[in-house]
Amino acid sequence: MVDLGNRLRIDEAVDVERGLVDRRIFSDQEIYELELEHIFARAWNFMCHESQIPKTGDYFMNYVGEESVIVVRDKEGGIQVLLNTCQHRGNAVCRAEQGHASSFMCTYHGWTYNLQGKLVGVPGNKDLYHEELDRENWGLTRAPLVESYKGFVFANFDADAPPLEEFLGEVGTISLSFMAEQGDMQMLDGIQKYTIGCNWKLAVDNLFDYYHVQVTHASSQMVNFNRPGNAGAAPRRNNEHLVMLGEYGHAIGGPTHNAEVNRDNGLPDQLWRERPETLQAMGQVGVKTNGHPNIFPNLWITQNAQLSLRLPKGPLKTEIWWFTMIDKNLPAEQWEEQRQRAIHVFGPAGGLEQEDGENWDQSTRGTRGVIARRRPLNFSMGLGHGEVIKGDSGSGHIMTKINEHAQLWTYRAWAEWMAAESWADLKQRHSLVPDNV
Repeated sequence: MVDLGNRLRIDEAVDVERGLVDRRIFSDQEIYELELEHIFARAWNFMCHESQIPKTGDYFMNYVGEESVIVVRDKEGGIQVLLNTCQHRGNAVCRAEQGHASSFMCTYHGWTYNLQGKLVGVPGNKDLYHEELDRENWGLTRAPLVESYKGFVFANFDADAPPLEEFLGEVGTISLSFMAEQGDMQMLDGIQKYTIGCNWKLAVDNLFDYYHVQVTHASSQMVNFNRPGNAGAAPRRNNEHLVMLGEYGHAIGGPTHNAEVNRDNGLPDQLWRERPETLQAMGQVGVKTNGHPNIFPNLWITQNAQLSLRLPKGPLKTEIWWFTMIDKNLPAEQWEEQRQRAIHVFGPAGGLEQEDGENWDQSTRGTRGVIARRRPLNFSMGLGHGEVIKGDSGSGHIMTKINEHAQLWTYRAWAEWMAAESWADLKQRHSLVPDNV
């Protein structure tokens, strides 16, 4: 059994039967370092959308855990994901967040790499290295697995990982289709980035949380910041909620789609849901969701045509990234309306996440105290009252009220990833969706 921080056994960290999660997993440095190894270095990590790198030499910078990577379109039209660290002294070979390049040169000593990460230039190779440097073995570290699903590019640095679609399963593919099926989607330049003093997992589990809306976002609702025709609107606690649980920790949680409620709240009609192609991609259950999907570990797809990454920067700090996608065929007025909504709902200028961030900061602080750590956090809402309706693929969904099923499922998966010694171990041991939660 894996010990976390030599003080907490993995089987004690998450108590699925009682809905309890040990506070130490949110602030312990040793636990965090194990997360980087057992989760981020092993998972399929979202990198970018293909619309961000359409041409040879176009690149976008992202992270796998805390490690900087370059996502670049090579001369053959393929996509490479390269670790952004020179093999000579470890310096970064790329500094700009997005751009176009024909190669990447380290500014320390001039080692130069092509778009596939191969070492193609070494100053002094003849006179100083006497042509004895084996350049074939000193290229940039490349992700052995890079795949795209409906234009969404993912990378995995563990060669033993399953193919992307197998990893995503039904819930993961529905989650990405939730965005892709809205039109001819194109990622806008200008990723919104900011840092919050919180653990990345608390930022992740909040995306399923509709319990906090009436309290945390009371001021936003009162000033009607995002609902032009309905001041003070907030989700009712008795509204029908749909939860979908998938393998490896993917989940979707939140209200069911209701066109009338959307119109009352000033949201645009979602006619894309009625297309036969959408039904084929998302299924009868998937098209009903108006909740929030999370692709484990840290990719959130929102109702607002945005994606968010919760990037870990230590156990007590998370960098939040917001990507915005818009159907490029929309009329100019609707296009601009969606862009403005993306700016003002989430992100550093958004009315919602400014309020959320304060809570996550204080919640993280509340996991550090010697006395506070004696008692766990409670994720038991709805526990024992959720009947899982199984699909043919093995995933399942629950029709219920506001609940914490998706949060607890996420922590259950977290514990399994942390305990697994390899992908083979994880495949064998990870939980299938139960009949009841």
